[in-house]
Amino acid sequence: MGDFRTPLARVRGLGSAKSGTGHFIAQRVSAIALVVLMPLFLVKLAKNAGAGYAEAAAWVGSPLGAILTLLAMTAALYHMRLGLQVVIEDYIYRPATKAILLILNTFVAAGLWIAVLYSVLALAR
Repeated sequence: MGDFRTPLARVRGLGSAKSGTGHFIAQRVSAIALVVLMPLFLVKLAKNAGAGYAEAAAWVGSPLGAILTLLAMTAALYHMRLGLQVVIEDYIYRPATKAILLILNTFVAAGLWIAVLYSVLALAR
């Protein structure tokens, strides 16, 4: 009595892919990380609002600034990638288009993370 699928769904093998829970938890964990990291990052960034480039670069290049920036941007880009993945999977119906967009989503998120890493390392030297 536990299987509520129609006979056609059973024949086609339609049902849970068994990966939705992990994705859901990952998105919630990254959201919790953002709730903690983003206010800290934005407050530190706002304190440098009137400062010049040298002072802002010195803060991002400092150990605390570099770690906070990398943690905040890593959580933000990972959360962005997960969220866009859900949108693509839910609203794009053509398999080829869906596959291309999912690959592009991953490459853009990775490329942005590499740009952030390079920027922070360049300022930290």
